[in-house]
Amino acid sequence: MTTIIGIKLTNRVELSNDFQNIISKYGCAIKTRIGLHSTCSSVCANWGIVLLEIIDENVKNPLMQEVSKLEGVKVQSMSL
Repeated sequence: MTTIIGIKLTNRVELSNDFQNIISKYGCAIKTRIGLHSTCSSVCANWGIVLLEIIDENVKNPLMQEVSKLEGVKVQSMSL
């Protein structure tokens, strides 16, 4: 089974350190990480979307719960 966790950060710049610490904690269970945010030469958006492909189903719920405690974060997952 493949599990993708989608995370929307609405205040990406302020949350980056806390978010990175959580992701690092579960790093061995994350196969793929893709970060998306709008940017141009003069502006870097303060929102972003991160997609995580999880290879260990046992960390899905704890990871999602920890990330969702951050202010301004929405988390969803899908399993295929």
